[in-house]
Amino acid sequence: MANGKKQSFWGGAAVLAAGIAIVKVIGALFKIPLGNILGEAGTADFNNAYNIYATFLNISTAGLPVALSKMVSEANTLGRTRQVRRIFRVSLSAFLLLGALSFTLMWFGNDMLAGLLNNERAAHGIRALAPAVVCVGCLSAFRGYAQGNFRMTPTAVSQILEALCKLFVGLGLAAYLLHLGFPDYIAAAGAIWGVTIGTILALAYMLVNFLRTRAAEKVTSNDTPDPDSAILRRLLSIAVPITLSSCMVSVITLIDTSLVQGQLQNALGYSLDKTRVLYGTYASGMNLYNLPASFMVALTSSIIPAVSAALARRDSRGAASIVESSLRITGLLAFPMAVGLAVMAQPIMLLLYPKYDSVLGGSLLSVLGVASAFVSIMLISNSILQAHGHPNLPVVTMLVGGIAKIIVNYNLVAIPSVNIHGAPVGTLLCFAIAALANLFLVRRIMPTAPRYLPLFIKPLAASLIMGIFARGVYAVLCGALSLPNAIGTIGAVGAAVVVYLVLVIIFRVITAEDLALLPKGAKIGRILRIK
Repeated sequence: MANGKKQSFWGGAAVLAAGIAIVKVIGALFKIPLGNILGEAGTADFNNAYNIYATFLNISTAGLPVALSKMVSEANTLGRTRQVRRIFRVSLSAFLLLGALSFTLMWFGNDMLAGLLNNERAAHGIRALAPAVVCVGCLSAFRGYAQGNFRMTPTAVSQILEALCKLFVGLGLAAYLLHLGFPDYIAAAGAIWGVTIGTILALAYMLVNFLRTRAAEKVTSNDTPDPDSAILRRLLSIAVPITLSSCMVSVITLIDTSLVQGQLQNALGYSLDKTRVLYGTYASGMNLYNLPASFMVALTSSIIPAVSAALARRDSRGAASIVESSLRITGLLAFPMAVGLAVMAQPIMLLLYPKYDSVLGGSLLSVLGVASAFVSIMLISNSILQAHGHPNLPVVTMLVGGIAKIIVNYNLVAIPSVNIHGAPVGTLLCFAIAALANLFLVRRIMPTAPRYLPLFIKPLAASLIMGIFARGVYAVLCGALSLPNAIGTIGAVGAAVVVYLVLVIIFRVITAEDLALLPKGAKIGRILRIK
C-alpha cells in the first residue's frame, strides 16, 4: 500500500511538472508571435498590464492552493471526509473574496494602476485582465482540492487548456483588431482577453471535473469538522509565508517596470511612445530570457521531495548526492542556453522579431542571456534550501537582489548614454546576488557541502566552446557565404547543439545518477551510453 501511494505521488508530480513545462513552452509560442503582431509599443502595453495581473494573482492565489491541498491531504489521511468538504468550502470563499477585491481594483482602478506604471495606454489591458483574477482564484481552489486528493491530471489539463486558448484566441483577437484599424494598445487588450477567456474555459473544465468526482465520492465518516474560523486561521498560517515568497519577484518586477519607464520619461524626457518602443524591445528580450528557467520546472519539482525523503531517512550523504546531481544538471541545461542567448543575441532577435531594432534588442538580450544562468541556479538553490527546512532564506536573498536591481536601474536608466540598457544590467545583478547568496547558504546548512567548482566547470567549459563554435559557424554562413540570417542562425544553433552534446560525452559531464532525477532519464542514459 505504501509503495502504491509513493508511486502515485511520484507519478502525479511528474504529470504536474510535465504540464507546467508544456504551459511554459506554449507561453513562449504565444509571446513571440504576439510581439511581432503588436510591435514594440503594443508589447510594452501587454507586458505592463500582465505585470499588474501577475502581482494581484500572486497575492490572491500563490499560497492558498498549497495550503488547501496540504490540509485536504491531511484530512483524507485521517479519514475526515466532512472536514475535507468544509476545508474546500472555506477556501473557496477566501478565494472568491480575494478575487473580488482584486477584480474591483483592476476594473475600476485601471487608469490609476496604469498611471503608476507610467504608461496610460496599459489601462485597457488591465481592465481586460480583471475577470481573470476572479476565475483563477476559483481555479486555484479546485486545483488545490484535486491535488489534495492526489489527482494531478485535472490541474495539468486545465493549465494546458488555459494556455492553448490564450495562444489561439489571444493571437487571433490581436491580429483581427489591428486588421480592423484599431491602435496597438487596443490590440494588446484584445490579446489579453484571450488570457481571460482561457481562464474561464479552464474554470469550466475544473468545475465539471469537480462535480463528476464529487458525485462519485461518498461521505464515509461521521467526523465533526472544525469551525470555519479555525480552518481559515490554519489556511492563512500556511499560505501567508508562501505568498510572501511568491510575490517577491512579481512585486520587484512591477516596481522595476514603473521605475524604468518613469526614468525614461522624467529623467531623459522621452515621449510616451518612444518609451513604449524601448520598453517593448526589452520585454521581447525578457520573453527569450525566461525560456531557460522554464526547463528547470521538472527538476525543481522533484528536488524537494527527493531531498526531503533522504533527510527523513537520516541519509545526509544521499541528500548531498541528490543536491550535487541537481546542481550539475542545472549547469548542464542552463549554461549552454545562457551562452547561446548571449553570443547569438542579435541574430536570434532578427530571426524572431524581424520588425524590431535587432541591434538594440541583441544588446539587451546578450546581458539577459547571462542573467538567465543565474536565474536557473537561483531556482534550484531555492528548492534545496526549502527541502532543508529553510523556506524563508530565498525570500531574503531575493529581496536583497531586488533592492540592488531597483537602485541600479534607477541610476543607470537616467544616464542618456545608457537609458534602456540599464534595465538588463539591473536584472543580471539582481539574480547574480540571489543565486550566489543561495549557494553560500547551501554550503553553510548542509553537513556535506557541495563542491561547486567540479560541478560547474565542465558544463561551463563545454558551453563556452559551444558558443565560440556557434558564432564561428554563423560568421561563415552569413559572412563568407552571404546566406540569409534565418539560415545562418538556425544552422549555427543546430551545429552548436551537436557540438555541445559531443563535448558533454567527451568531458563526462553527467552521470547515470544525475539522469535519474530527470523524466525518462534512464532512457536518455541508454541512448547516450552513459553508465
